[in-house]
Amino acid sequence: MALTGRFSLLVALGVVPVVLLGSDAGAAWAALVVWLVVAIGLGAIDLAIAASPRLIAVERELPPRLRLGETVRSELVLRNLGRRRLRAEVRDGWPPSAGVHGRNRARVDVPAAEGRRVVLALTPTRRGDRVTGAVTVRSHGPLGLWARQATLAAPGRIRVLPPFHSRAHLPSRLTRLRELDGRTPILIRGQGTEFDSLREYVRGDDVRSIDWRATARRSDPESPGSAKLMVRTWRPERDRRIVIVVDTSRTAAARIGDEPRLDTAYEAALLLAALATHAGDRVDLLLWDRRLRGRVHGASGPDLLARMVDAMADVDAELIEADWAGVPAQIRGVTSRRALVVLLTAADSTGSARGLLSVLPGLASRHRVVVASVADPTLEAAVRRRDELADVYAAAAAERTRLDADRVAAAVRRLGASTVAAGPADLPPALADRYLELKAAGQL
Repeated sequence: MALTGRFSLLVALGVVPVVLLGSDAGAAWAALVVWLVVAIGLGAIDLAIAASPRLIAVERELPPRLRLGETVRSELVLRNLGRRRLRAEVRDGWPPSAGVHGRNRARVDVPAAEGRRVVLALTPTRRGDRVTGAVTVRSHGPLGLWARQATLAAPGRIRVLPPFHSRAHLPSRLTRLRELDGRTPILIRGQGTEFDSLREYVRGDDVRSIDWRATARRSDPESPGSAKLMVRTWRPERDRRIVIVVDTSRTAAARIGDEPRLDTAYEAALLLAALATHAGDRVDLLLWDRRLRGRVHGASGPDLLARMVDAMADVDAELIEADWAGVPAQIRGVTSRRALVVLLTAADSTGSARGLLSVLPGLASRHRVVVASVADPTLEAAVRRRDELADVYAAAAAERTRLDADRVAAAVRRLGASTVAAGPADLPPALADRYLELKAAGQL
C-alpha cells in the first residue's frame, strides 16, 4: 500500500475546522479526530476499489542490440487481466546508464480485459549489457488517495556495442586497397608477393622484374630477330593472417580526450579488421590482460565485425598489470603461420612497457609486429604554454612524458617492430594506412 499526495492534502485540510473552532479546544480536537477518521475511511474505500496490480500481464518488446550513441524504443505491453479498471503509475527499472529520456514513469488507464503500451526512448551512455529486471505498478482508486503497489518481473536486456565511428575512414582506404589490387587504372609501383600477369617493359620498371623466359618467347614483329622485353607484375598476397591483440589492463582505462584508451583501441581494431577482410586476409582478435577476456577466431566477411563488436561490448579495462609473457602462447594458439601481429597498448611509459619489450624479440622473429598506441594531443600544447609558474611545471611534465614515449618507441623499433602513435581520432586511420603500406611493400 502507498499513500498519495492527495491523501496528504486531504489530511492537511483538517486544520481548517481546528482553526475555526480554536476557541473551544475540545470541539477542535473532536473535529480533527472525526476528519482523520473520514480521511482514513475514504482512503480505505479508495484502496478497496483500486484494481489489483498483480492481475497484470507484462510483456517487453526490445531490440537485442544497438551501437553506443543510438536511440531505441523500449516498449512495455500491459494487459489488465482483472475485472476492474486499472488506473496506475508504471515505473520501468532501467539503470541510469541505459539513458532513459525524461522520466521513467508513465500513467496508464486500462479497462478490464484490454491492454496499453508504455514506450520509453533509451540512449545508452556505456557499452555492455544494460539490464532491467522488474516493473513497479502502483494502482490507484478513483479518488487517488491510497494505492496498491506491486513489483512484477519483466526481464529485459540490451547489448550496447562499440559505435565504430572510424568506419567513416573505410571508403577512402578501400579505394587505396583496390588500387593496390589493380582494380582501378591507377598504377601503383612497388613489389608485391603474388604473381599477377605479364606485360611489356616500359621505362621506369624494375629490371629485376624482367621475365627472360617470357621475353625469349615473345618476338617483336617490327624488328625481326629481336624480342620484346616482358616483365612480371605482382599484387599483394591475399589470405594473410592478422592477429590483433588489444591490451585491456589498467593502462587501457586512462582517458585520452573524451574516451578511454580501450575505446580508441576498439575503433582502430574494427577499422583494420574491416579493411583487411575486404583485402581477403584473415583476422583474429584477442582481448588480453592477465587472462583472455575475449577471442574471435575463424570468422570472415560480415560475420567477423559482428563477432568482434559482440566480444568487445562487455569488456572494460581491468585495474591490473598486463601479463605480456602469456601473449606469444595465445598467438600460437591462433596461428602457426607468419602473421601481422598488431598490439594495441599504451607505449608511453618505460615502466608499463617493460613487459611488452621483453616479449617483442621473440614475436618479431616469427611475425611482422606493429605496436599501436594512443598519443595525448594535449601534450604539444602543454609544452608550449609557459606563461605562469604552474604552466612551466606542466610543460616540464608534458615534455618528460613525450621523451618517455619517444624512448619506448625507439626501443620497440630496435627490437624489430614498428610503431604507430596518434591521437584518439587519428589512430584508427593511421593504423589502417600502416597496414596498406606494409601490403604495398610486400612485407606481410
